[in-house]
Amino acid sequence: MTAFQITRDGAVAHLRLTRPEASNALGMEFWRSFGPALKALDAAGDVRALVLSGEGRNFCAGMDISVFSGGAILNTDTAAARQAFHQSARELQDALTLLERVRFPVIAAIQGACVGAGLDMVSACDLRLVSQEAYFRIEEINIGMMADVGSLQRLPKTLPDAVVRELAYLGTSLTADRAERLGFVNAILPDPEALLAAALDMARAIAAKAPLAVSGSKAAIVHARDHTVAEGLEWAAVMQGSLWNTADILAAIQARALKQPGEFAGLAPLASLVTPAD
Repeated sequence: MTAFQITRDGAVAHLRLTRPEASNALGMEFWRSFGPALKALDAAGDVRALVLSGEGRNFCAGMDISVFSGGAILNTDTAAARQAFHQSARELQDALTLLERVRFPVIAAIQGACVGAGLDMVSACDLRLVSQEAYFRIEEINIGMMADVGSLQRLPKTLPDAVVRELAYLGTSLTADRAERLGFVNAILPDPEALLAAALDMARAIAAKAPLAVSGSKAAIVHARDHTVAEGLEWAAVMQGSLWNTADILAAIQARALKQPGEFAGLAPLASLVTPAD
């Protein structure tokens, strides 16, 4: 596989886009393989966090022109062709939506250009870290089309409306500094090496938490984004009952009590659950 490679370090997985000579543009091999790869990681059950990165100067230059070169996707002359176009678009959307649906958090480590379908991709990730020279752009408007694989649907949930409209209508770039000020990225790192190290450190920290608590938190955040507060609270009450794991909770409390014994001094009911150290 030349589109990407996946490596594992314990509970942390790392998916690297591996076409640096094409600025990691997303060709058909990527679109055929990405969804099944995410499903396999999720089904394994032992992945606690995933880092998504790109080799080379740029994170992702967007959709590879080869996706269009066959001509079929550009043919909308008949009703059947338009239906096929719609189906193709949905398949691309579904592949990136899996980033939201997998149980583990996904951390995007972004350097250089992150444009077009690359922005669609990272907008579906849980956390975003960038290097100083990184930038984002809705490139589709610059080539005469509307973005249709997720940016226009997810960015309004994470960026101010006026900024999304600016990007969508003008095709201008969102710099790393501005993206951090607006809350779209979690941190800016000085260079790609520090960026990847920080992303892997973050993934390891997440992997050390109780897995059901993390996966439940991710599912609750995604659900809350698309529902009312009342619906989200009801969903959380039901979900908490299905995910409640006393062993994880007691283990976490004991670990904190041993590390910071004074923290629970005034909490008799909670402290009584913790077995004192020998």
